[in-house]
Amino acid sequence: MKIVFMGTPDFAVPSLLRLIEDGHEVLGVFTQPDKPKGRGYILTPPPVKECALQHGIPVFQPESVKNGEAMPILSDLNPEIIVVAAFGMLLKSDILNFPKYGCINVHGSLLPKYRGAAPIQRAVIDGEEYSGVTIMQMGVGLDTGDMLLKKEVKIGENETAGELFDRLAEIGAEALSEALRLIEKGELKPVPQDESLSTYAKMLSKAECPINWNDSAQTIHNKIRGLSPWPVATTNYGEDVIKVHGSLMTDKKTGATPGSILVEKNNLYVACGDGKLLEITVLQAPGSKRMNTADFLRGHKMEGVFD
Repeated sequence: MKIVFMGTPDFAVPSLLRLIEDGHEVLGVFTQPDKPKGRGYILTPPPVKECALQHGIPVFQPESVKNGEAMPILSDLNPEIIVVAAFGMLLKSDILNFPKYGCINVHGSLLPKYRGAAPIQRAVIDGEEYSGVTIMQMGVGLDTGDMLLKKEVKIGENETAGELFDRLAEIGAEALSEALRLIEKGELKPVPQDESLSTYAKMLSKAECPINWNDSAQTIHNKIRGLSPWPVATTNYGEDVIKVHGSLMTDKKTGATPGSILVEKNNLYVACGDGKLLEITVLQAPGSKRMNTADFLRGHKMEGVFD
């Protein structure tokens, strides 16, 4: 098929690569403008742009797709379908209705749950047992279009949002490949979403990082997993803000005050609000690199209470 691809971050790259591998004619790629990154604020291209240029595909980076800038380009390219994966911009009806087969989206959740910007992270934070990818026919609402194909996966009990993100990126590419084959054959039957089951996955914020040790061990464990690798859960230790990158559930119980620290050999445990001890496995002190607990404890004496 003749395809225009719209995507920006790492999540979208496997889908673009799969289109190329499947022999589709990718006419062009739309992605967000380059942005400054790192301490030096170096202007950096999005991962999708780098992938497209490596394969000789024209790249377009409009500041907006709502100002009419995109339509002349799409008219010249004349795709049969537009494939969207984590593009980061909402499309208006003129674009949605332009191609023969419309626009389809690779969304990282089992719709109608977790519409919005952070579906993978929110599923982990909420302690969901399953996640997945939905290929959907795009409409004017936010992730409200008819569902075309779903792939479900079980979330590991210690799996981080970053790890699930990588898994779903690959599963999304596979689902996209299958959906396009069925679209060409006319064998896909759109299924409307049940609005009564819809939930919204709002964008992550650094304001969510501080851990409340009065919460249950499972709630805290889910938060640590869901905020990894960004923006990362944190806890105060004296005047320092410690980043907590990893944790494990345990069977250990305690009557200690929530936030109390217990060090046993090379292991670090923290008392939680439900009387359970949560093991902390990866930490990062201010100005330092992330370390596993054993290495961290060699250079840091930990006692007292996190707050």
